[in-house]
Amino acid sequence: MKTNNFYKWELLIWLWLAFFFNQADRQIFNVALPLIKADLNLTDAQLGLVGSLFVLTLGLCIPFAGVIGDLSNRKKVIGFSLLFWSVATLFTGFGNTLLHLILLRSLAVGGGEAFYAPAANGLISQYHQKTRALAMSIHQTSLYAGVIMSGALGGYIAQAYGWKPTFYLFGGAGIILSGLLFWRLQPSVVVETALSFSEQKKFFKNALHSILRKPAAVLLCGAFLTLVFVNVGYTTWMPTFLHEKFGLSIADAGFNSMFYHHVFAFFGVMMGGYLSDKLALKSAHYRLIIQGSGLLLGVPFIYEMGQADTTFNTYVALSGFGFCRGLYEANLYATLFEVIEPQYRSTSVGLSAMFAYVTASIAPFLLGYLKPTLGLSDGLSALSFAYLLGGICILIALKWFFKKDKISMEL
Repeated sequence: MKTNNFYKWELLIWLWLAFFFNQADRQIFNVALPLIKADLNLTDAQLGLVGSLFVLTLGLCIPFAGVIGDLSNRKKVIGFSLLFWSVATLFTGFGNTLLHLILLRSLAVGGGEAFYAPAANGLISQYHQKTRALAMSIHQTSLYAGVIMSGALGGYIAQAYGWKPTFYLFGGAGIILSGLLFWRLQPSVVVETALSFSEQKKFFKNALHSILRKPAAVLLCGAFLTLVFVNVGYTTWMPTFLHEKFGLSIADAGFNSMFYHHVFAFFGVMMGGYLSDKLALKSAHYRLIIQGSGLLLGVPFIYEMGQADTTFNTYVALSGFGFCRGLYEANLYATLFEVIEPQYRSTSVGLSAMFAYVTASIAPFLLGYLKPTLGLSDGLSALSFAYLLGGICILIALKWFFKKDKISMEL
C-alpha cells in the first residue's frame, strides 16, 4: 500500500497518545487500590473481582472489536473507543459502591478499551510494511509510558487529594484527545463493505479458521495468554505489594512498582523491534527467537520479584522482568501476522486477545483471594511459571510449525 511517508509517522504519534491513555486509565485503579479499599470498605477479593471482571469484559468484547476493525473505518472505531472509555473513566470517580465500580470500571471502561487495539494494530500494519515491527514497537512504548505516568501522577493525586480526582483528570484528558483524533486521522481503507449478517458470520468463521488450522498461530496465541496472565496479575497487585511489604507510601508504591519495569521494557521493546526488522530480512524465524528468549529469560526475574527482601533487589528484578517483556512484545503481533492473511489481521488480534484475556482474567481475583493465606510474595513469584510455559510454546512453534504455516505473500 502506497501512502504519504509523513502521515504514517503522524498516525503513529496520535495512536501512541491514544494507547497512552488506554493503559493509564487501566492502571490508575490499581495504583489507588489501598485508598479505594479503605474508602469503600472492600475486601481484597472484591478488589480482585473488579480487576478480573475488567479483564474478562475486555476479552469477551475484543473479538467483535476485531471484526469491526477489519470491516469498518478504523478511524471511527479508534475515536469512539477512546471517547467511550474516557467518559467511563471520568464517571468512575463518582462511584461509591462495589456495584458502581463493576459497572463503570469493569464493564464500561473494559468494553470501551476492547475496541482500540485490533483497529489500531490493523491500521499500523496497513501503513507500515517494511517498518512494521519498529512501528509496533514504538506504539508499544506508549503502554509503558502510560503505566509509569499513571503510577507517578495518579499516585500523587490520589495521596494528596483522594482517589476520585485521579479519574476526573485522566478521563477528561482522554475526551479532549478523542476530538483531536477525529480531526487528524484519515479514514482507513475498509476491507469489505455492506456485508450481510450471514456474510459477517462467514468472515468471522474464516478468520477463526485461519488461526485454528495453523498450529503456529495457536501456539503464538498460547504464548500471548501467558504474557497477559502475568501482566494483569503484576499490574493489579504490585503497587499494593510494595505498599504493604516495604511500607512505601501510595505515591511511592504506585511509581516504583511501574517505573523500573516499564523503563526497561521500553529499552527491550525498542531493541527487539530494531533487531527483529533487521534479522527478519534474513529469516522471519528470528522474530520468534527474540520472542521466546524474552519469555524464558524473564522467568528468574519474575520469581525474584516476589521473593526479594529489599526494595533494591525488587527493583532489579522488576527491571530485568521489564526488559525481557519488551523483547517479547516487540514482536507481539508481527509474528502472528506472519501466519495470518492480511484481511483477517484485526480479527486475529481480537480472537487471540479474547482467548488470552478471558483465561487470564482469573489472575487478579485469584491473587486477591489467596492473599490472606498464600501472601502476595509467593503469589507474584508463581507467575514465573506462566512465562516458562509461554517460552515453551514459542519454541515448539519455531521448531515444527512456523515454516509451513507462514504466509508467502503480502497483500
